[in-house]
Amino acid sequence: MPRAWLIANALWLQVGWWACVLGAKVPWLLLLVPLGLAVHLKLCPARSTEVGALLRVTLAGCMLDGLLGAIGIFRFEAWPLPLWLALLWLVLASGLRHSLAWAGWPFWRGASVGALGGPLAYLSGAGLADVALPLGPVATGLLLIPVWALALPLLVRLAARR
Repeated sequence: MPRAWLIANALWLQVGWWACVLGAKVPWLLLLVPLGLAVHLKLCPARSTEVGALLRVTLAGCMLDGLLGAIGIFRFEAWPLPLWLALLWLVLASGLRHSLAWAGWPFWRGASVGALGGPLAYLSGAGLADVALPLGPVATGLLLIPVWALALPLLVRLAARR
């Protein structure tokens, strides 16, 4: 995979995260996600494999967040998930076979990054998108550490399946 593609993909993940989280309050920003995904798929070398990965990871991620919402870790305005959060899973999925592929092997590397990055992304996103954290930010962050230590490397591996 060319380095320029990996850098562009990593930048897309950042732009997409912001578009989704800020799109919770400014809905027109959510239109950037289908546009970005269309460009991603157009440039992706294995388009049909990529589409399958996007669908698998997005479904798994929405199920994870739905479960976390159902057990009271989060409280969303929309049930089971708001549109911006489902789109955010598509954005994340679009990087798991590319700029984030390194997080699948060895397992400890993805677990380390997931344990740190997952809770930070959730806590900062919750503040920007008005997601309620009934347990408070500290307890929520501590609960998300093991969830994301497992989730990130497993999601990378799920995305890599053909």
